Amino acid sequence: MSDRQARNRALPAERGVPDARPALGGARSTPAFALPDGAASGLPAGLGTTRIGQRTFTWGSRTFVMGILNVTPDSFSGDGLLARVPTAAPAGPAGTVPTAVDLATAMAEAGADLLDIGGESTRPGHALVTLEDELARVIPVIVAVRAALPAMPLSVDTTKPAVAVAALDAGADLVNDVWGVADDDALARLAAERGTPIVLMHNRAEPRYTTLLPEIVADLQRAIERALRAGVAWEDIVVDPGFGFGKTAEHNLALLRDLGSLAILGRPILLGTSRKSTLGRVLDLPADQRLEATLATTALAIASGVDVLRVHDVRENVRAARMADAVVRGAWPAEDA
Repeated sequence: MSDRQARNRALPAERGVPDARPALGGARSTPAFALPDGAASGLPAGLGTTRIGQRTFTWGSRTFVMGILNVTPDSFSGDGLLARVPTAAPAGPAGTVPTAVDLATAMAEAGADLLDIGGESTRPGHALVTLEDELARVIPVIVAVRAALPAMPLSVDTTKPAVAVAALDAGADLVNDVWGVADDDALARLAAERGTPIVLMHNRAEPRYTTLLPEIVADLQRAIERALRAGVAWEDIVVDPGFGFGKTAEHNLALLRDLGSLAILGRPILLGTSRKSTLGRVLDLPADQRLEATLATTALAIASGVDVLRVHDVRENVRAARMADAVVRGAWPAEDA
């Protein structure tokens, strides 16, 4: 390199030429605002951790998988345990307990991070279940699964405060409220009283929207504020956009395309697409043939920042999640967190 080339590559000050650029923070730079005393930055922060039962979930470290235990005869996916009781077992809910424990144990061995137990189907047109029937279905299963898997975080999927109370007393660690955006804050008040985390799921009686995603975000934001007013700790709140609840198939696909919008809520996101009817409508397949479609949504959800996936097929979804995490989060090899 010639001396002339070296001089041209040198910094202006080194060539004896004044630097016209303002120094960062100098008097010639544009004045900047500083935060007022005591003001929060308002910038996104990490989601932190949530203690569920004996386990602390560190959000953002990897994607967690929630296995589904439906103690019902009419689950849309065909996995309702009341329809799977062996013929030699006692009739009624009592006969489901060994089957439920076997399934829960298999899910744990397949890599489930937590289990969700529900006694009332939430599919469209489902039969309403009385309080007594739901208690008879759910509580013996929670007791038995807790005994078989002492360290496994357990969630109760219910809209009835009395069922949630009994479930927590029986060993559940999390309340999954499928009507978390409703005006009734009874489950939120219970979660606050018991110091229990709660999932607030989006739902509507009819799929009426003017602007889908902004309304989902706004509804969930109001639900979060309502839970906070009830006394639920910020770190104990998880949100679920309610794929398949009060939404058409087109709504559900639009929701999947824009899942990243939910990050503005600042709370971990739980998503349940497993075997849902929207997947069947796209591929024209029955519920028991929707595994590949579910896995596709699992990978897409992780790419959009979802933290917990609620699924029927645990082993396959765990594998898909670990692969997607390796790409999206750099979480390879997968580590417990």
